[in-house]
Amino acid sequence: MRLEDLRPPFGAKRERKRVGRGHGSGWGKTSGRGQKGQLSRSGGGKRFGFEGGQTPIYRRLPKRGFNNKFKVEYAVVNIADLEERFSAGDVVTVEALKELGLVRGYDVKVKVLGDGELTKSLTVQANKFSESAVEKIKAAGGSAEVV
Repeated sequence: MRLEDLRPPFGAKRERKRVGRGHGSGWGKTSGRGQKGQLSRSGGGKRFGFEGGQTPIYRRLPKRGFNNKFKVEYAVVNIADLEERFSAGDVVTVEALKELGLVRGYDVKVKVLGDGELTKSLTVQANKFSESAVEKIKAAGGSAEVV
């Protein structure tokens, strides 16, 4: 087999069905929609989740739980991640963490946690720090700045 012998399997590529183009085409007049009724009309049909007028399942089921719209979500970065990816004397910012792929998303807040060991002195700028993270950063000779 060579490159020029490659063909899509039979039936994989079909011509577009052009409806309403005359009786001789087989898809003229009613264009395959039948005579009358909801499905023959333009815009006809039922919306997703319609149950024939019966109260739909999403309205029958009870709503449970609580969703706090004021909750602030933080992207978590560990000390071990900073140890791996930054060299001594670097300034660790949210933008730098985004560039390295440690943090994703637009307008994201970052919290630094103290999982792992830190041997390099880093200036870490983040929105929040755990107590153990601050201790480890300061013990390595760096500083933790809340932005």
